[in-house]
Amino acid sequence: MSDQAQHLIAVEFDKVLANFRLMSEDQALRGLIVQAVQVCVASLRNGGKLLFAGNGGSAADAQHWAGELVSRFYYDRPGLPAIALTTDTSILTAIGNDYGYDYTFARQVEALGRAGDVVLLISTSGNSPNVIRAAEAAREQGMAVIGFTGQGGGKLGALCEICFRIPSGETPRIQEGHEFIGHMLCALIEGEMFPREAL
Repeated sequence: MSDQAQHLIAVEFDKVLANFRLMSEDQALRGLIVQAVQVCVASLRNGGKLLFAGNGGSAADAQHWAGELVSRFYYDRPGLPAIALTTDTSILTAIGNDYGYDYTFARQVEALGRAGDVVLLISTSGNSPNVIRAAEAAREQGMAVIGFTGQGGGKLGALCEICFRIPSGETPRIQEGHEFIGHMLCALIEGEMFPREAL
């Protein structure tokens, strides 16, 4: 492998480690994770559900986290009601065709969401129009909004009860931070809803 490739690998590792060091030292971020778990668990215990959405790589995160909750994360337990709004091609293309791409998630929030549910929205920039409209639709229906963005928060930050702002302006670093926090939420929600010793 070339020296240039080796250098790039080293630089990328350094950036990842620096980003996670900032996150690990951020006590406010840890507090937000606890708050988000409390909001999600309260919803689930009251018969609510969790709705996830994002574009591109963030759509994959939405599907990933919903899958961890419906199926399992660390151990076997009953499934939890979580839906990724990124997966049904007929719904997505119908809404895109009839209303425009900006409404792909908002329309689903209107149709599937209820007061007391939680919408978890992922946008590295915090400015994705379809994610913003989904947040607005959720707030109109009395749903809690949890956002995942980059360091600035964008427009989404102002529409969230809780917003995870990853301390980076680089998309890969932001996505890596989102993935870590998403896994933390799944693990902690699973543990709160179904304590391992109670199974």
